[in-house]
Amino acid sequence: MLTVKDLHKSYRVGKTTYEVLKGVSLEVADGAFVAVMGPSGSGKTTLLNCISCYIPADSGQITLGDRQLSDLSGDDLAQVRNRQLGFVFQDFLLLDGLTVRENILLPAIIGGAVSGQTEARADQLCDVFGISAIAGKYPAEISGGEKQRTAVARALINHPLLILADEPTGNLDSKSSRAVIRSFEQARSALDATIFMVTHDSFAASFCDQVVILRDGVVWQVLERGGAERSAFQDRLLDVIRDMGKE
Repeated sequence: MLTVKDLHKSYRVGKTTYEVLKGVSLEVADGAFVAVMGPSGSGKTTLLNCISCYIPADSGQITLGDRQLSDLSGDDLAQVRNRQLGFVFQDFLLLDGLTVRENILLPAIIGGAVSGQTEARADQLCDVFGISAIAGKYPAEISGGEKQRTAVARALINHPLLILADEPTGNLDSKSSRAVIRSFEQARSALDATIFMVTHDSFAASFCDQVVILRDGVVWQVLERGGAERSAFQDRLLDVIRDMGKE
């Protein structure tokens, strides 16, 4: 589904060059739920921005499905972002002047692809995520958890190959965070979604199949959940994080 190979990215500030990604390689399988964790400055956000094509990598390869993204033109990259990638942000980024249902349809509207089938897809997503009752409400009238579930539904409207989630539980309380993670689980089980999530939250990461730990711009460890209970996997994550802090 997603393959990142030997990815490098640096930034130049004045005469100083800061290398942020130093040869990152990873794979996300079709239908997987994968998290990326690491301390501030480890390169998580830069990695996500490179995968989403919002910033170019210096070198390396990013392959989504059967397409090598570095080979695409600007117009083709825009189509990939609209049709093959779905985005979930920490701050929801819902449009206040649109209803929940209209916000869900927004990527299809932007892409000029609204049809009866798309309208039916929006209704299906509202049903899957338990927001049918608020479909006609505006963002100011719903809770934080409902806003984030709306954002997850919006990310899925165009049948993307991959959902990219940037700290999706960062602004939520524990109850709302659990509701959002449940939405991701529903997206995977009911809609075959593949999810790549950047997070600081070990609770959210403990629901994933795999957690990639970044440190100083490289992959430090990759943890597989396997058949472990969620709480046991979270304990393992916390142990790894503590060990990384000691080093």
